[in-house]
Amino acid sequence: MNIQFIGATGTVTGSKYLLNAEGQKILVDCGLFQGLKELRLRNWASLPLNPAEIKCVLLTHAHIDHTGYVPLLVKNGFRGKIYCSHGTLELCKILLPDSGYLQEEDASFANRHGFSKHKLALPLYTLKEAEESLKYFHPLDFDAPYELAKDLNFTLFPAGHILGASMIQVKDKERSLLFTGDLGRPNDLIMKPPRAVEQTDYLVLESTYGDRLHGAEDPKDEIAAVINRTAARGGVTIVPSFAVGRAQAVLYIIDQLKHEKKIPDIPVYLDSPMARDATDLYCAFGDEHRLSTKECTLMCRVAKIINTQDESKALDEKQIPKIIVTASGMATGGRVLHHLKAFVSDPRNTVLFVGYQAAGTRGEAMVNGVERIKMHGEIFPIHAEIVKQDSLSAHADSEEIMAWLKNFKHAPKQVFLTHGEPAQAEALRSKIIERLKWKCRIPKYLERVDLK
Repeated sequence: MNIQFIGATGTVTGSKYLLNAEGQKILVDCGLFQGLKELRLRNWASLPLNPAEIKCVLLTHAHIDHTGYVPLLVKNGFRGKIYCSHGTLELCKILLPDSGYLQEEDASFANRHGFSKHKLALPLYTLKEAEESLKYFHPLDFDAPYELAKDLNFTLFPAGHILGASMIQVKDKERSLLFTGDLGRPNDLIMKPPRAVEQTDYLVLESTYGDRLHGAEDPKDEIAAVINRTAARGGVTIVPSFAVGRAQAVLYIIDQLKHEKKIPDIPVYLDSPMARDATDLYCAFGDEHRLSTKECTLMCRVAKIINTQDESKALDEKQIPKIIVTASGMATGGRVLHHLKAFVSDPRNTVLFVGYQAAGTRGEAMVNGVERIKMHGEIFPIHAEIVKQDSLSAHADSEEIMAWLKNFKHAPKQVFLTHGEPAQAEALRSKIIERLKWKCRIPKYLERVDLK
């Protein structure tokens, strides 16, 4: 058995791991690169193998940095099966077509306004191609080993993080290899904690927050303070948010704050049909999270849903106190850009970031204090208040990861740290070596390792 790291090395995006086992090529996760241009260009480059040679794909969860390459894989010849949890399939039915649609829209916008460097801007794949890729999905239950070949199987374990999120353990007759995917938190506001695992020979572990702790502040208090001071100056609070996971946490908190009368009764808008559909799924997968049926229902009702582009544009016409929750979480594309163009230059307004901002994204630039930002070929000065709030993160922080690792009864033969920026991965590697005395390394892009 050997593994090749063809994504999520030195970055938090593009998760892809090629596993060669029992004569089969298995791809674990199939995500898009995001952020820095040099990373995004990898989405257009050929994989180090023919997609038609891949026997199957195993997905940890539905976020686009773990699944967004699937339609392109199918487009380029993959015809195997794609295995995931039931929750992941339901979310992919929402996320992947939306990804194709957004790419078509961005390419069309670039062509109409002439700001693309290419003569004709093209999408990586279309909405139709994304829908076509869903035909290859096969959902499985948690905790049920699934046989891929004689002496080769895999099992999904709950990982917390978002609905359907899974850890994947692959076993042959000699060894076991566990992929954490994105590891959830033990005391997440909505999701249940990740499953404790006691043994694996090899471990591929995420390191997104490997160098830091999430804030101890109550996220309700932090968000209330932002909304109150913004509303007091007549401003708009824009919340760029991942449609799955973060948007639901924000809506849940806003509903609680309104019920407790800790924020004014200003209008709330969810400008993301995708996030609306994802929110509805929380009622269908109640065994994976902490919310009651009543709490799910209230979370779904606290915001007015914005469905059409005309409705979205209308939100930008009036400067009045309101809250707009919209995608994308790192301000890389989608409807959030139009709201930022309308409101980011007015000091009355606030942009509240509630998730990780990858290097090279607009969100990362804004939280680091840039004075102007480029959107759709135009430059906009930033005068709005920019707030970064970490305590809502759905990723385990460094100490939460260390606590989860202590569940192992025996040290893995090797830990591979992926899905983290270099500083974060190195910090976590040092902690694991110093405290646990485990072998731990950070693989390089396209590196191949034999698992003996």
